[in-house]
Amino acid sequence: MAPVPPNAQSAGDAPSLEQAWLQRVQGQVESSLAELFELPDEVGLDERWTQAMARARAYALRPAKRLRPALVLAGYGMARGGSGVPPGLWRFAAGLELLHTFLLIHDDVADQATTRRGGPALHQLLAAGRAGEDLAMVLGDHLFARALEALLACGLPGVTDVARYYLAVCRHTAAGQFLDLEVSRAPLSEVTLFQSLRVAHLKTARYGFCAPLVCGAMLAGGGEALTEGLERVGRHVGLAYQLRDDLLGLFGDSGVAGKSCDSDFVQGKRTFPVLAAYTRASPEGRAELDALWSLPAAAKDAAALARARALVEFHGGRAAGERRVEQCSRAARRALRGLPNPQGMRERLDALIERLTYRAA
Repeated sequence: MAPVPPNAQSAGDAPSLEQAWLQRVQGQVESSLAELFELPDEVGLDERWTQAMARARAYALRPAKRLRPALVLAGYGMARGGSGVPPGLWRFAAGLELLHTFLLIHDDVADQATTRRGGPALHQLLAAGRAGEDLAMVLGDHLFARALEALLACGLPGVTDVARYYLAVCRHTAAGQFLDLEVSRAPLSEVTLFQSLRVAHLKTARYGFCAPLVCGAMLAGGGEALTEGLERVGRHVGLAYQLRDDLLGLFGDSGVAGKSCDSDFVQGKRTFPVLAAYTRASPEGRAELDALWSLPAAAKDAAALARARALVEFHGGRAAGERRVEQCSRAARRALRGLPNPQGMRERLDALIERLTYRAA
């Protein structure tokens, strides 16, 4: 289990300044996100469509960390200082969050996930089996288009270039997701630790962390030195986040994580802790790991999951994952120290890094 950070807040304590800031961002972005579902031109299209959009809206507004909007605001604040938040920035941040929702919907279909943010995955809500998956993909496509409308309509200077940059990052995210699915069909012996880190960088770090920070700074007119520094921070914290997610995906508690914590094993994901265990295992251990991860999904029952967890733990995969999370977290903080600190923005980002690194498993 991950150590508790030294300044962790006890239940019932008053929120810190950083937590109060994050709560403000969450509240404002969720208000703007709800507004994106107000579409007069779709009223009366069909009752079925109205019901589907109501489910998509409820899905998008489930309680969530809203990390990407918070990072947009942080990047903007570092570049602009204490000049306030223009209304268009909230709309841009909400557009990014809606685009993230689109990706979650498609990822859950690809990964055959059943839960998301403490509730059923959207395809589970819409219909049983393949029909629900097809309907969810179409709804995701709609949200993608709506997200682009929101980004481009925010009215901020330079938004066209910023949106173009972000969409280029999204192309790389698709490549990362493709590789994640593709290597899941390969024997463990044919997948390297480097490949797992490359997938994490493409799929999570660039899209979820580097790009929101850089977009915020670009919208505020930040210079190249600042955007490069924010890119470094985002790369390290994004890898820490994904590696923590890999640990949650095998050793987590679904009641805490709000999503299934056996799906990585069921889907045969070649994640960092699994590959770290494989590289350290004896020939017999490697053979058993390969056999377990190659089982068909229907055969990956509770006993197989327990054995998989035990093997990864015994061969040092869990400990290796924890060490790499720590290394990435420290690297993010080192990069952060070189950035400006208007209105304590560095402290806010530092607190967010700690929250992401030590989030409950």
